[in-house]
Amino acid sequence: MWSASLLAYAAASAALAWGAAAGWDEAAFRVYYLCGGLLTAPLLGAGSLLLLGKRWVIPVMLVYAGLATGVALAEPLTVAVSGTSIPQAQEHLDYFPARILALVANIGGTAAVVGVAIVSIRRRPLGMSLILAGVAVAAVGSALAGLGAAQTAAFSAIAVVFLYTGFTVSSAKPRAALPVEAR
Repeated sequence: MWSASLLAYAAASAALAWGAAAGWDEAAFRVYYLCGGLLTAPLLGAGSLLLLGKRWVIPVMLVYAGLATGVALAEPLTVAVSGTSIPQAQEHLDYFPARILALVANIGGTAAVVGVAIVSIRRRPLGMSLILAGVAVAAVGSALAGLGAAQTAAFSAIAVVFLYTGFTVSSAKPRAALPVEAR
């Protein structure tokens, strides 16, 4: 799930670059919204829950990913997408279902990541700290999206480095403790 989250984040970043370079259109916006607004945080949260052995999250995420994809592809845009600045969802999508789905899924995914990090930080202090830093940097980047694509891309790049490193460190098998005689 963490790999899928990074893949969704990369696809959203690619759509951001596409929109900034070639001008935003409906396809770029839908990819950006699906991958960045609907999938990244929930997949990240699901990956965190799997770290705790909560396997029930797998079918839930599969159903959610299908729902999110359907909403992102089928929801009519209220206004056509154009220009080179990052489109605001509230200008192009109705509140229900697309924006409320993103809101609920992002809150749930972020809460799962933060909750699991808090519970796991004593066992995996470096990995969980890096994941929390990545989530924080991504959140700041999203909040400052109005500054432009270059600034948002910079925050995305920094966030993905933190997230990937945190995933790698957290997923590694813990080393066995040295016997008392060897210490």
